[in-house]
This record gives sequence, C-alpha cells and structure tokens, in this order.
Amino acid sequence: MSDTQKNRLLEEFQSYLEQTDLAHALSAEQPDLTTLLSEMAGLKSEVKAESRHFKTTLDTLSNALTTLQADHKVLADGLAIHSERLQKMRSETLRTVLLDIVDIYDRLTAGFGVLQNYQPVSSLFSHSRKQDVRFIKAFKKGQSITLTRFEQLLQRHNVHAIDCVGKLLDPLTMSAVEISQDPTLANGIVIEELRKGFLFEENVLRLAEVKVNKLVSAQPSSLEKRV
Repeated sequence: MSDTQKNRLLEEFQSYLEQTDLAHALSAEQPDLTTLLSEMAGLKSEVKAESRHFKTTLDTLSNALTTLQADHKVLADGLAIHSERLQKMRSETLRTVLLDIVDIYDRLTAGFGVLQNYQPVSSLFSHSRKQDVRFIKAFKKGQSITLTRFEQLLQRHNVHAIDCVGKLLDPLTMSAVEISQDPTLANGIVIEELRKGFLFEENVLRLAEVKVNKLVSAQPSSLEKRV
C-alpha cells in the first residue's frame, strides 16, 4: 500500500470519528439494568406460565389416555362376552340342525335296509319282474349315494357314531331300552344297537339306544341295577 493510500484512509477515519457522536453511541448500546431485570422477571413469569400450561395439558392428556384405556377394556370385555354368546348360540343352532339331519339319516338308513332285504315276487307280475329288479337296483344305488353324502356331511361337522355293540354299557353315551339274557356274554354287554347314537365335538349329540345283556343273579351288582 502506498503512502498516498495510507494518508487517504487515515483522513477518512479521522473524518468518521469527528462526525460520530461516540458518547451517544456508547450510551445507546449500554442496557438499563432496571429494564433488563424487569424484562428478565417478565420472561421468568412467562416461562412459569407456559410450564404450568404445559403441565395442565399433560395432565389432561394423561386423564384422557386413562379414560380411553378404561373404555377400551370395557369394549373388549363386552366384545368377548358377545362373542362367547354368539358362539354358544351358533353351537346350539348347529346342534339342533344336526339332530334333524341325524333323524333324516335314520329314516334313510331304515329305508335302505328295507331295499337291501327286498326280493321281487316271482309268481305275481312276472312280466314286469326285470323292470322291477332294475328299478330297485337303481333306487338302492341312489339311496346308497344319498346316505354317503349324509355321512360325509356329518363328518365335516365332527359328528361321529358311537361304537356300542360288544362294549360295556356306558350310561353317559348309551341308553338301555331293552334287555336280553345271554349266558355266553358278560353282564352289561351291549348286544344290539336299536338306534344309533352320535357324538358332536366329543360331546353327546344323541344317546344310543341299545339292548343290553342282563344275567339273573341272587344279588345284582351295581351295574345290573343301573341297567
């Protein structure tokens, strides 16, 4: 930098100092202590007010959350009770329908048994004997298919026949409606199934009606008394 440039900068700085009121600038920049303390006190009050407001908001939100959780629990309990009732109603309705299906199955089984044992008359209506035989065979086949469909329907709904014949009488699943005396069999053994019984989801849908062997003795056992 040349001497001329230095002199010009010094002159400009001196002119700036002469034109500027330093005392006023210094007095303007220095803060008033009273005002500063007052502003700090006001700011502190605002912070306290905001803090109280924030705490009130948090308490309100906490109470709302507690209420919401309580309402949710009540709603969940109500839904659980409703679901349980609905399931019970569904089970009872299905049980009623299945009993009707089992009754129809019994009738079809009885009719199919009649067809199995039927023999066309050889002397009367001999001219239509072949047609009768074909008709009976076709009808028997249709009945067999229908019975199979019913059995599949029952199996899909977990309905199973109770195994009775040759077993000891079980009063929980069987009802002894007839008795017989067979000295070759033990007392209380089921000899014949008169009406088929069924289980629905491991519970008794319908008791099996059976014929039970009962031997005559001087002192009947508890099982014999129950039969």
